[in-house]
Amino acid sequence: MPERVIPLADQRYAAAVPRIPESTPPPTGRVIDRLGRPLRDLRISVTDRCNFRCSYCMPKELFGKDYAFLPHSSLLSFEEITRLTRLFVAHGVGKIRLTGGEPLLRKNVEELVAQLSTLRTPEGKPLDLTLTTNGSLLARKAQALKDAGLARVTVSLDALDDMVFRRMNDVDFPVADVLRAIDRAMEVGLGPVKVNMVVKRGTNDHEIVRMARHFRGSGAVLRFIEYMDVGASNGWRMDEVLPSKEVIARLQAEFGLEPLQAQAVGETAQRWRYMDGAGEIGVISSVTQAFCRDCNRARLSTEGKLFLCLFATRGHDLRALLRGGCSDEQISAAIAPIWQQRDDRYSELRSALPREHDADAAAPKRVEMHYIGG
Repeated sequence: MPERVIPLADQRYAAAVPRIPESTPPPTGRVIDRLGRPLRDLRISVTDRCNFRCSYCMPKELFGKDYAFLPHSSLLSFEEITRLTRLFVAHGVGKIRLTGGEPLLRKNVEELVAQLSTLRTPEGKPLDLTLTTNGSLLARKAQALKDAGLARVTVSLDALDDMVFRRMNDVDFPVADVLRAIDRAMEVGLGPVKVNMVVKRGTNDHEIVRMARHFRGSGAVLRFIEYMDVGASNGWRMDEVLPSKEVIARLQAEFGLEPLQAQAVGETAQRWRYMDGAGEIGVISSVTQAFCRDCNRARLSTEGKLFLCLFATRGHDLRALLRGGCSDEQISAAIAPIWQQRDDRYSELRSALPREHDADAAAPKRVEMHYIGG
């Protein structure tokens, strides 16, 4: 099957149909890219829809009531997602994260969780199966997700102050409901829950210490994320980035902290523990301390496009192979060279890129956060 660029129709971003090699050798359980990085983590977007309109992801002025989301026929079915995931697992993937948009908006998503929970690595181990959510629907879904086989959840929460939180989600959603959802997730055993706070200087950075104080000793792990230039719709400016080192300095002034070793290669968060034993926090410094050299993550969009970087401009259309009658052996053989040819390291190169490049109409369109997940 020759490689070709598919015209944009129900797609949002350019994608090419991968070439099927003449020979289809079986996977070895390990595939390495050009920079020596193995494929270990697959993040799967199950919907491009979200019920929040956070300014750093889906600003309301661009994603209003007339915005055309993908039709259901374009989305991968649960069976298609599970089939692809099985092939990625054979290439070395051991961790699956379900994302969106807001993944709990996908009807009966717990059925997908149940399908994925039956998969095993070549060594016979269950997958590390997790989900990221804004928490709005989590309280009512937590038990069903746990029963289906979900291991953990990550909840996005950008402030404890209700007015700040409602302003940031821009749909007037109350913070109390998200806090109840976090408690419920921990009650049913979806933990330790990770709580992600995207920090924007001048918007919610005054909430850093308050957030830390709230979650200290709770069993949840709070992580502070530098505001990132994902996509082209969030109006990103460097002066709104609060470097993680400043976050740590503010916390050090209130609590005793000491650094922890990474638990695994490719971890995005730098971990710190409270010296009094009240738990740990993490910082994700993708702007000021890029971690590209250890990145082992691939991302699958809700319509079956494979992206090799959070800041990608072009995908690989695996849905065309799924719906074009290709065998598992053919699809697997097509996936391996996609990763082997990968050399993405956008965050490491960011400082060398002219800022006007992002605003240039001729520049390739970077994939948006809501479409591909974090």
